[in-house]
Amino acid sequence: MRDVTLAIPAGSITALVGPNGAGKSTLIRSWMGFERPDAGRALVRGLDPRNRRADVIRSVGYVSQTHSLYARLSIEDHLEMVATYRPGFDRGAAASRLETLGLDPRRRVSQLSVGERAKVMLSIALSLHAPILLLDEPMANLDPLARREFLTMLMEDVRRRGTTVVLSSHIVTDLEEACDRLIVLAQGSVLLDGSIDVVRREHVVLPGDGAASRAESAGAQPVSAFLGRSGERLQLARATAPPGHEPTLEEIVLGYLAAAGRSETRAARTS
Repeated sequence: MRDVTLAIPAGSITALVGPNGAGKSTLIRSWMGFERPDAGRALVRGLDPRNRRADVIRSVGYVSQTHSLYARLSIEDHLEMVATYRPGFDRGAAASRLETLGLDPRRRVSQLSVGERAKVMLSIALSLHAPILLLDEPMANLDPLARREFLTMLMEDVRRRGTTVVLSSHIVTDLEEACDRLIVLAQGSVLLDGSIDVVRREHVVLPGDGAASRAESAGAQPVSAFLGRSGERLQLARATAPPGHEPTLEEIVLGYLAAAGRSETRAARTS
């Protein structure tokens, strides 16, 4: 991570987006105290996990990319273990979520698919009723139906409890309907950070070759060209008024990642 300064507003659902190696997991692990910054601080509710780690962990529900579960234990064993170490854990809510997701708590983790293990981790994290949820690629191994079920549970929990969520994911189309804030990371730096509604109003997309010149002539600031879903060439630009159409969240992310990729290529050529 380089020169990163950001704050996650309480009660928000923030999408953390970027290519592999961008720094998403490093940032989340820093908030958990699993990574120690060489400079600066990573604070959770004003607490530094380097010296207040137990207090920070009590405030957080965390799901890692690896879905760390014990293969020889059953799902029920995991619920028992979490209830022992996290007094605020709502075991009944976890069991209800697992039932909704079609998981028998008597099954051992070794018998579960990767997607089913993700469901167990997500059910436990939501049932901690922690004020903060840090979710690192939680939906990567879920099928479309399971992703929809998870996002529905997540949004219901946030509305009911005002939970603050940071959700790292590559599935941008899912994030658009679930999240209200966006952070785009690349090469360890923040490219974009803001409310999704505001970010969409501040950008436009123009089609075709020469779009960057048209954007500049209309007073817009080109970000980068990228390929749309149908393979068409599009240009993302910063502007508060048309000349183009309001972009989707996916188009904004693609535009900024394309800009970062071109910047990295230029840097490699000159080094």
